[in-house]
Amino acid sequence: MAKEDVIKMEGVITEVLPNTTYRVLIENFAQPILASLNGRMRMHNIKVLAGDTVELEFSPYDLTRGRITRRR
Repeated sequence: MAKEDVIKMEGVITEVLPNTTYRVLIENFAQPILASLNGRMRMHNIKVLAGDTVELEFSPYDLTRGRITRRR
């Protein structure tokens, strides 16, 4: 899968789970999805809290799990 094949969306963190995993509520989705931090955010210790708006990337094959790429 090439980098251009990802789907980008924005959402709001609703719950913080262990191991840098989060539940994110997206406006057009029926239920929250699971998302984890990408490697660069882990490497630079960027903290994400409940209520933060984040930018997500999804694989076109699985829209139930995402990767958090940016905090707004």
